Amino acid sequence: MERQTKSFATGQVSRNWVLVDLDGVPLGRAATRIADILRGKHKPEFTPHADVGDFVVVINASKVKLTGKKMADKVYYHHTGYINHLKVRHVEHYLENNPAFIIRHAVKGMLPKNRLSRQLLRKMKVYPGAEHPHAAQQPRKIDVMKKVQEVA
Repeated sequence: MERQTKSFATGQVSRNWVLVDLDGVPLGRAATRIADILRGKHKPEFTPHADVGDFVVVINASKVKLTGKKMADKVYYHHTGYINHLKVRHVEHYLENNPAFIIRHAVKGMLPKNRLSRQLLRKMKVYPGAEHPHAAQQPRKIDVMKKVQEVA
């Protein structure tokens, strides 16, 4: 008898809510863990072409840690479409004004470059402080610094 790998669709998997606290956590470590949870790579039902991941609530985004000289050297570029309108912003600007941008930008770069990534990013909620309006969903807190951890 031949065994076949079961492929799951988006509606066939139960979704959980996960709480990630970024207080003092390196940006890259947090972004990879969040991207894996959004895709559902921690579940045995993982299917690469379907949205089978969990919802992620990120708190304390303004307290994320940047290692090395990134605080002085890291810049984000944005072009408006007009000639000579390349906007350059340092990471310090975003940490003060919009820390959610830094987290979204890092996680987006670690997701597949297709329509699925836009769908996955909608399941991530980022807040600069410790308060969030998702207490009713009872999100389960995980430690991003642990290498292997059961989320489900």
